[in-house]
Amino acid sequence: MKRFPRFSSVALIFTIIFAIAAAAFAQSRPQRPDTAPGNEKRNQRPKPPTAEELKKAEEERQQAEAEKNAIIDPGIEKVSTNIVSVEVTVINKKTGAVITGLKKENFAIFEDGKQQPISSFTTPDSPITVTVLIEFSKWSEVFGSAAGGVFEPGAYEVVRPAALFVSRFIKPPNDYASIVAFDIRPTPITDFTNDPQRLRQAVDLLFRSTPAVRENNLWDALKFTLLGGTTDTVVLENSKAKTAQYAGMANLRAPRKAIILVSSGIDTFSKTSYDQARRIVQEAGVPVYVISTGNLFFKRYEHLLGPMDDLATGLPGRLTFLQAQNSMNTIAKESGGMHFPMTFESEIPDYLNSINALLRNQYNIAYDINSPHTPGQKYKLQVKVDVNGDGIYDEKAYRVQARPYYIAPGGDDSKDKKKKD
Repeated sequence: MKRFPRFSSVALIFTIIFAIAAAAFAQSRPQRPDTAPGNEKRNQRPKPPTAEELKKAEEERQQAEAEKNAIIDPGIEKVSTNIVSVEVTVINKKTGAVITGLKKENFAIFEDGKQQPISSFTTPDSPITVTVLIEFSKWSEVFGSAAGGVFEPGAYEVVRPAALFVSRFIKPPNDYASIVAFDIRPTPITDFTNDPQRLRQAVDLLFRSTPAVRENNLWDALKFTLLGGTTDTVVLENSKAKTAQYAGMANLRAPRKAIILVSSGIDTFSKTSYDQARRIVQEAGVPVYVISTGNLFFKRYEHLLGPMDDLATGLPGRLTFLQAQNSMNTIAKESGGMHFPMTFESEIPDYLNSINALLRNQYNIAYDINSPHTPGQKYKLQVKVDVNGDGIYDEKAYRVQARPYYIAPGGDDSKDKKKKD
């Protein structure tokens, strides 16, 4: 006890000596101006860690310890969660009315007969995003002449549905539309826009133009619209570049999206086969609403057509028109859309009203894929509805319109090619 004060005095003496030496050393060096703003100190005194910082440090220590002691199992694979999204419309079979106001509890979705828990449900209050895909070739001129005759160009019959839809049913600022015309290859007239003036300019350009070639590469155009790719630059952008990259509908993030296809349904020599087009449509999950203009010509001149294509004129025969109708039925059904085979041009407003009603009243149902799926494998989808909520599915009174298949991402068409060969 008696040595403690003596030790403190010695320590104090050494402290004073070191302080004096440090001050002398500092004065011997060139002094820099103090640029610290205000009266703040350059070196702040360390503050004790807060309770939150202590807790975070302890969590990091525990995590590092767990990683250090973890046992690595090379047999474990990372699993990514996939989501299957299905657009659904419920229609009364007797009246044809679209049923609205349904809830998640009114629906059930099945994959290969096994019910899946619905993880996401969206009511039909979202805006729409539409691509209007128009067949604009010399055949369009021929087929459309069955209605307009000599009084107007036959191509008006494919342009008019696009003009009516974008002018009446695209409501800015939330709705978007693009217009793509195709003959031997697809050409975007305008990219996605909600500007009414821009859409009007695209339609006016088509009305003033004349088809240049006869070929209808329908399946190539449909593939391009869904998956995108390199093509001619967008016409109304007046770009100096020769080509541009176009984004497809399948990868477009939009709550409600669809393709309105105005076409005869006849394909000439697309690089994409019909089977490949079907597969793309099934996998994309974008509803395709078809207004087929070939039926307009077929109904009027069926009695004058031969059973097969005319080799001299190239005019399609009865079998080609019937195959086109079947193809359009299949594309519309497997995409979750609908086919409208036009017989008279006066039917166009009713078709467009129906398409708009179907789009505006779609329910979006989604479920998570928790079990392994074979890449490229097709799985059957079925959506059932219980309108009254009594626990019984109303399959007799109501029709559920939805895409019937889901194809797991990945894989290739090699199996299909072998089967085809």
